[in-house]
Amino acid sequence: RIKQLGPVSYVFPGATHTRFEHNLGVYELTRRICDIFAKKYPSIIPGDGLWDDDNRLLVECAGLLHDIGHGPYSHTFEHLFGTNHEKIGQKIIKDPNTEINKALKQVAPNFPEQVASVIAKTYPNPQVVKMISSQADADRMDYLQRDAYFTGVNYGRFDLSHILRVIRPYQGGICFTNNGMHAVEDYIVSRYQMYQQVYFHRVGRSMEVILDHLLMRAKYIYQHPNDFEPDFTPHMLMPFFNGKFTLDDYLALDDG
Repeated sequence: RIKQLGPVSYVFPGATHTRFEHNLGVYELTRRICDIFAKKYPSIIPGDGLWDDDNRLLVECAGLLHDIGHGPYSHTFEHLFGTNHEKIGQKIIKDPNTEINKALKQVAPNFPEQVASVIAKTYPNPQVVKMISSQADADRMDYLQRDAYFTGVNYGRFDLSHILRVIRPYQGGICFTNNGMHAVEDYIVSRYQMYQQVYFHRVGRSMEVILDHLLMRAKYIYQHPNDFEPDFTPHMLMPFFNGKFTLDDYLALDDG
């Protein structure tokens, strides 16, 4: 119940897709890239710069969980309450009390820490990190196409099948072969246009400002109890107004 594009749905009514759907999409793209690497570029000797498929489960789990820490209205909420979705995501994965941590520990005792390190970009294998977080990664490839589809615009579309044909691993991460240059350029231009026309749309940004001001006003009223008698107390937001929230407080929130 956390929309991928937050208040942008006020501009593009179809943009009601969620972070959950996007995470599934990133997992699927990651799985496909792993298949390509395992088939075309398998590592033969350690350190040859090719793909070691033992990393598959780790990178797929990181793709599935990379946005798990996003709160309601994502970046608007972060700016006001000083939260960080990447750090909270790592906390959700590493906290022994969460269902996700318990599931990941069934793989290995240190598996949650490994998944969190991929999201934190500290995992030692750059191929694994850059498949999830780089200039041309599974995350961006999914959200561009998904956001274009649900907003109904053409800007975010690019030749994904061609990109996947020319993607390859190397010692320092992930790159693309020469004959895919135009497909990669098209992807970069698509991303630029999506920011100009969708993500930074003036009405969407205005709605973010209004939401920001509403939350600021609520916080101000809470901090001045002698001046106001509110008809309604937003109990779920109280820990954030106090600046003393727990992981459970954060997980209880959604866009509603």
